[in-house]
Amino acid sequence: MEVTAVLLLAAVTWFWYDAARAREAALGFGHAACERLQLQLLDETVVCVKLRFKRNAEGRAQLWRAYVFEFTATGESRRNGAMTLLATKLESLELEPHEVM
Repeated sequence: MEVTAVLLLAAVTWFWYDAARAREAALGFGHAACERLQLQLLDETVVCVKLRFKRNAEGRAQLWRAYVFEFTATGESRRNGAMTLLATKLESLELEPHEVM
């Protein structure tokens, strides 16, 4: 019973750490994309909306996450963005059409 509890605690701790690391990577990708396009990432946040296992190029199962966020080009209108990560590697990043400054 004690071994099971320790293993469960270790698994939960690992998942929490991995989720925090992936979120920080997603936030960095969002900031970089917005900066490159002269946009502003709103609320300084990204939200994970999907989570599943997916195989990488070597065939190893890793966590795949989909994130959404909001940005603005003008400071007045909010637009949506989305990205997917496999582990902490960016797979895709999409931005809604927006005004170019």
